[in-house]
Amino acid sequence: MRIVVATCAVDYTGRLTAHLPRAPRVLMVKADGSVLVHSDGGSYKPLNWMSPPATLKVCEPDEAQRAAGATQVWTVSATKSDDTLVVTLFEVEQDTSHELGVDPGLVKDGVEAHLQKLLAEQVTLLGEGHTLVRREYPTAIGPVDLMVRTPADLQVEHDGERHVAVEIKRRATIDAVEQLTRYLELLNRDPLLAPVRGVLAAQTIAPQARTLAADRGIDCLVLDYDAMRGVDDPTSRLF
Repeated sequence: MRIVVATCAVDYTGRLTAHLPRAPRVLMVKADGSVLVHSDGGSYKPLNWMSPPATLKVCEPDEAQRAAGATQVWTVSATKSDDTLVVTLFEVEQDTSHELGVDPGLVKDGVEAHLQKLLAEQVTLLGEGHTLVRREYPTAIGPVDLMVRTPADLQVEHDGERHVAVEIKRRATIDAVEQLTRYLELLNRDPLLAPVRGVLAAQTIAPQARTLAADRGIDCLVLDYDAMRGVDDPTSRLF
């Protein structure tokens, strides 16, 4: 991973256009090709970023940029779209690289990890015909628990939706909705995935989380852990 602390300006063009004026920021270049632009605030969410696969090209500034004090221009181009992130660097305070090696991944609490495994095996709980794409689907801001493909016959019915991103919790709160919202914002930038719908799956879902999820078009799914494990048959209950 390469970490650069520099005064920079950032321009993003493609499916959206965004501009960050000249200011001190932290730039992160990861081994997977992603580039993230952070400020000293806003929690862990970057101000802007380019998701992998992408290529980074470092160029000398042109005359106008040099006159404004620029020392380097980074052009980060998406491989699967026309999206481009241009970072114009001025004063560079620090530029370091670190070899982090292969990450072992997020180790989740036993029940939550087991819920993820069970739902991956029983993905039709999301609806008949749905198929698993991958567990721990990677994004630039962390892995989505499950990425699921919507069956072709339902894509038209669901406004062209092609994929479902599922976030799994034991007890889902507003924080879980916010987390899934960030994933959806990122995933829907990818033309090979979009449109992507969100599903919040949990054993219990707080009322406030349900309200916020509904407002953001995110579906909620209550998981019966015992039934999914096969130790309890809900059809045999009197109550």
